[in-house]
Amino acid sequence: MATLLLRAGLLFTGAGEELENGWLLTRDGLIADIGSGPPPAADEVLHLPNCVAVPGLVNAHDHMYQWATRGYVPDGGLFEWLRTLYPVWARIDADTVRIAARAAMARLLLSGCTLSTDHHYVFPHGRAGIFEALVETASELGLRFHPCRGSMSLGESRGGLPPDSVVEDEDAILADTEAMIHRFHDPTPGAMCRVVVAPCSPFSVSPELMRESAALARRHGVRLHTHLAETLDEERFCVERFGKRPLELMDDLGWTGEDVWYAHGIHFNDKEVANVAATGTGVAHCPSSNLRLGAGLCRVADLVRAGAKVGLGVDGAASNEDSNLAMELHQALLLARGRAAIQGGLDAATALDARGAWRLATAGGAACLGRDDCGTLETGKCADVAFFRLDDLAHAGIDDPLAAIALAPPARAEAVVVNGKVVVRDGRLLTGDEELIARDISAESKRLRERDR
Repeated sequence: MATLLLRAGLLFTGAGEELENGWLLTRDGLIADIGSGPPPAADEVLHLPNCVAVPGLVNAHDHMYQWATRGYVPDGGLFEWLRTLYPVWARIDADTVRIAARAAMARLLLSGCTLSTDHHYVFPHGRAGIFEALVETASELGLRFHPCRGSMSLGESRGGLPPDSVVEDEDAILADTEAMIHRFHDPTPGAMCRVVVAPCSPFSVSPELMRESAALARRHGVRLHTHLAETLDEERFCVERFGKRPLELMDDLGWTGEDVWYAHGIHFNDKEVANVAATGTGVAHCPSSNLRLGAGLCRVADLVRAGAKVGLGVDGAASNEDSNLAMELHQALLLARGRAAIQGGLDAATALDARGAWRLATAGGAACLGRDDCGTLETGKCADVAFFRLDDLAHAGIDDPLAAIALAPPARAEAVVVNGKVVVRDGRLLTGDEELIARDISAESKRLRERDR
């Protein structure tokens, strides 16, 4: 059993310890031992005394296919943005998804992300192999992955937002979702791939499909994910169509609980914040996307104070053109303080501190995804670690390393280890050719745009 020793100037475990000259010994993808001072012997050593080592970052919400459609509708809100992009997304196929996912995953790994979900809900008719392309790409690049078999079934002719050309038959959705669970879901500890059941949103999926999807997921012991309370347009849609606010609708449909997490969760009132916490439901906060689309400010400090599970997500690259989780951590910290200053009743300067922001990006995201084996650096947990430099121009001279990389988010990690394997070294991706990936996504994006003209 080969061993890898990881050493850093500071080791932030996320579990209450910050170890100067810390080290971590990995074996078979797991953390075998952890400490500071003289390290044990190992077959391979990665020694970065100029870095802080943190738990690998967790991306709790994304749409990776959108890397092929970045930059559309730069000044529109969510519904306008979606109506413009639905016809473009209707032309994607497995090749598009593979190229886009490779770019998205490469960028995530370079930003220190080691575990990511992907909420894929666009399956154009007759385009086979899309979900498979996502799983294969994650395996190729070495990213721990929770792909969501998303869906849309409520087209315009039935009162939904998406055009009928991009929705699927509900029986076909359920059958394919079950097939993907059987093929790819691994429930064992340390798993590299777990499947999630994820109807898209209240305005693109019927209540019947929401109920059936929840029942399917619970039969197979997999998690549930959907968009919720992202915009006031969505809130109006739910009130007008169902006579209920979005969270009230989810309650009625069986979509709250320990096995559920929502993307966004911006427009919750006080009662709903308490409900989310009490039911154990998670929220993936996507600050850059929320700002890009003018959706609003998530009540992160309130949710955390209430005891809710809160993680961070980059969201799709078409509404956040750079999938950098360190930047999301930075945005979350600043937005929490900005919201506190606006609403009053909370010390704005301490609404969210640097270590709290790092917990959102690591343990918080892992909790949303149901991973008690990830998110902190402890013996027996997955050997997923990100290293960030402290001696570069952006961070040199700042006394508190965790504050340094929260207040000045790094453009990329110095090194990243996933499942005990080094996948990023010296700021370069080892599992893929970054320049080739960039050329491929550029060509694919151009192809989709030209077909749109």
